[in-house]
Amino acid sequence: MAFEPPQRLVRALGETQRDGGADWLGRLPELIRQAVGLRELTVERVQAPGGRSSLVLLVRQADGTPAVLKLVPPWARPGSERAALGRWEGFGAVRLLDVDAPDTSDAGEGVLLLERLHPEMSVRSLPEAKALLEAAGTLRRLWVEPPAAHSFETVAARTGRQAEAMRRSAETDPEAAPLVEAALAAREQLLAAPPEERLLHGTFRQSKILAGERMPWLAVGPDPVVGECAFDLARLVRDRVEDLIAAPSGAAITRRRVKRLAESLDLDQERLRGWTLFRAVESGVRARRVGRPGDAELLLEFATWL
Repeated sequence: MAFEPPQRLVRALGETQRDGGADWLGRLPELIRQAVGLRELTVERVQAPGGRSSLVLLVRQADGTPAVLKLVPPWARPGSERAALGRWEGFGAVRLLDVDAPDTSDAGEGVLLLERLHPEMSVRSLPEAKALLEAAGTLRRLWVEPPAAHSFETVAARTGRQAEAMRRSAETDPEAAPLVEAALAAREQLLAAPPEERLLHGTFRQSKILAGERMPWLAVGPDPVVGECAFDLARLVRDRVEDLIAAPSGAAITRRRVKRLAESLDLDQERLRGWTLFRAVESGVRARRVGRPGDAELLLEFATWL
């Protein structure tokens, strides 16, 4: 199958995976051919701009039902995404259509057949106050008890890997070092006495909530993790960060947002503030490390408000 991968995906893989990303992109036409043939699908088009770590195709099943075929590279933990979507069973999240279907293609578990939503309409298209309200309501549905013998990564493990990378970055980036130190201290304090754990989306934000047919809004693209709910909500706090930075009262708006989101979901405000700080600093130093100084500047300035 001849196709042109979205530039957003190409850039993201170049930043984070380099040779591995190029190899996976080169294999995509054959992986698509196998996955489409196995499921008897008809490809309509590639979804653009698409995601940063997967290729999304709009397809139709043999009976004409519209669907989405998602191809995920192995380093993006497709098995965890499949397991989480199976656990949610379409409640608050996109429905997995091939829950039990074996995949004998080279892509293996990295192929997911999903219900078709409306990719052109995300919660981000709503006015800010309405968007946050709808996003919080969607997120609440996803916070379920993890399976007893789950293999999902934990918040402690994921942030532990991130903390090591942050320390290395701080050694060569003295400007960011004070924020890194504050973020790492917040993490240690938060992990010392964590509340009840739930299955979390892991990378939740407004653009990851799309309009659906059976429910108004459904989450897509999880990178699931098990831990406290405040960790999941923290990424939502900084949504539309460019607008916050541009606003004269951005710092005050951010603090009010932390308070309102925490209260709306019955979470501890200080724990939400702490995880928001950690996740903003982690994203900021990572953006600087991979050559996105503009994004890094926004995120690190946002972090100073916390």
